[in-house]
Amino acid sequence: MRRLVWIGVGVVVTIVVIRKGRAVIEAYVPAGATDAVSSAARFGSALRTVRSEFVAGMSERERQLRHDLVGDVDVDQLRAERPERVADLKRSVRRSRADDLGPTEDPDDDDGYTFF
Repeated sequence: MRRLVWIGVGVVVTIVVIRKGRAVIEAYVPAGATDAVSSAARFGSALRTVRSEFVAGMSERERQLRHDLVGDVDVDQLRAERPERVADLKRSVRRSRADDLGPTEDPDDDDGYTFF
């Protein structure tokens, strides 16, 4: 019960402070200043709206590009399979290095001359 009383007191104090604050602002602030503040608030609201629209459009475009790039493939599954694919590539690179001719030998060179 005590908590309920203090919540009620807090609500009443908040309402009184807001009303008295508005009365003080109207009494001491020039009329044009409140219009400027309200127009700045509208401008801020418009910027937030523009930003949210931009983010929504950007995420939609990212979704389109991702679909065009990988199609209907499950990206999480690809990420899970990545370590295995990397290991396979490393094994194939090691095998191909064993068969490599070397950096100065050209397999298409039919004249028998060295590269350098």
